[in-house]
Amino acid sequence: MLDARAERKYERILIVVIIAAALAVPPALLYPIFLVKIFCFAILAASFNFLLGFAGVMSFGQAALYGTAAYVTAYALKHWAMSPELAMLAGITAAVLLGVVMGALAIRRRGIYQAMITLAVAQMVYFVFVQSSFTHGEDGLQAVPRGVLFGLIDLRNDLAVYALAAIAFCSVHFGIKRLLSSQLGMMLVAVRDDERRALSLGQNAWGLKLFAFAIAAGCAGLAGSLSAVAFQLATLSGAHWHLSGEAVLMCLIGGLGTLSGPLVGAAVLVTMQHFLAPFGAWVQVLQGVVFAFCVLTFRDGIVPRRAFAWRARLRRPVMSAFAAETLEETGRS
Repeated sequence: MLDARAERKYERILIVVIIAAALAVPPALLYPIFLVKIFCFAILAASFNFLLGFAGVMSFGQAALYGTAAYVTAYALKHWAMSPELAMLAGITAAVLLGVVMGALAIRRRGIYQAMITLAVAQMVYFVFVQSSFTHGEDGLQAVPRGVLFGLIDLRNDLAVYALAAIAFCSVHFGIKRLLSSQLGMMLVAVRDDERRALSLGQNAWGLKLFAFAIAAGCAGLAGSLSAVAFQLATLSGAHWHLSGEAVLMCLIGGLGTLSGPLVGAAVLVTMQHFLAPFGAWVQVLQGVVFAFCVLTFRDGIVPRRAFAWRARLRRPVMSAFAAETLEETGRS
C-alpha cells in the first residue's frame, strides 16, 4: 500500500515538473502577452465547454460575464486603487453573481429557448455598459495599472503576468478535472445524460445546473479579470455577443467535452487573428474556412474525446453506474 501511494506521489511530482518545463519554454519563443491572450481565451472557452460539454446547458452569455469581470477589475484598479488580487476577486464575484441570475432564468427552459435567454441577458448587460458613464463608452477604461500582486510580484513585468495566466489556466483545468472525477461531478453528468432519471433518483437537477452556471461564471470572470490586468484596459468588445460566438468556435475546433480542447481551440483562433490581421476583413472569411475544415475533418474536434481514458467514466454508462449505486444505498437504508 505504501509503495503504491509513493508511486502515485512520484507520478504527480513528475507531472508537475513536466508541466512547469513545458510552460517555461513558450515565453522564450513567443511574446508573453500573446500567450496570455491564449490563456485568457482558453479559460473563457473552458467555461462554455464545462456548461455544454459536461452539464448540458447551452449559454450564449459568456461574453457578458467576461466583460463584467473586466470592467469591475479595471475600475477597481484604476479608481479605487485596489491591489490586483482584490480587484480580480471583485471582478470574479461580480461575474458569479451575474451568472447565478442568468442561470436561474435560463435553466427553466431547454434547448434554443435556454440559449436565447442567456443571449437576451447578455445583450441587456451590453446595453448597460454602453449607456453607463463609468465604462467611458467606446473608449473603455484605458491605462489600467497592473499593480503588485500580494505586495510581492510586480505585474508590470510581462513574464510575471504570463506566469499568473499560466497558473490560472492550470488551476481551472485541473479544478474542473477534479470536480468531474468527484461524486458531485458524476451527478452533474448524470443530469446531463438523463435528467428525468436523475430526478426519479432524488437528485436536484435545478440546483446542479445552477451550480454549474456559477462555476462557469467564475471561470469566465477569471478570464475577464486577467485580460483587464494583462492588457490594461476593458472595452465594449469584451462584452459583445461576438466574443460568446468565439468561445463556441474555440470549443468546437478544439473538441467539445474535452479538457484540453479549449486550449487548443484558443491557440488556433488567437494565432489566426494575430497572423492574419494584415488581411483586414478577410480574417472572418478565413476563420470560417478553417472552421468548416475542422468540422468536416475532425468530427469531434482536434482533441477527440476518445483520447482520454477517464472520459469513459463520463459517458452514457455513468448514468447506469450512478443509478445502481443509488439504488444499492437506498436498499441498505
